[in-house]
Amino acid sequence: MTTTQESARPAPLIGPAVGQAQASLTRLLTGILAETGTSYQAWLGLQRLAALGGRATGETYQRDLSDWLLLDRPAAARLADDLIAAGLADSEDGEVRLTARGRGLREQVLARSAQITGPMLAAIDRADLETTVRTLDEITRRARGTTTTEGNR
Repeated sequence: MTTTQESARPAPLIGPAVGQAQASLTRLLTGILAETGTSYQAWLGLQRLAALGGRATGETYQRDLSDWLLLDRPAAARLADDLIAAGLADSEDGEVRLTARGRGLREQVLARSAQITGPMLAAIDRADLETTVRTLDEITRRARGTTTTEGNR
């Protein structure tokens, strides 16, 4: 009887748990960013450029910003320009690259973040954390494969 009840149980609702974790971690991150005078949007722009290997053509970078951050093309171009104006990225020959200042800011924010989240994560089984990361990566991959954002551009 227990087996039947367990197999009939619906899958756990992951959305609320992920949303609450994201909101809590974003609150911590925005506090760290405030210490450095960095906007959340600039941080996301730096993270996307880093995800592209620290350099990309301007078109590729703006398309990536538009896709991942749900920005229209003019907003993506403004974000790229803002990072360049702040000295966090530069542009030459149609390519956008992280500058030493941009890399340093990322390292500073990531190190500060690790100081806060390290003790929290230390109390969680490492295998559980690895499973969680793999699961979230897979959910992201699948969701991005089924989502169409053409109407948002």
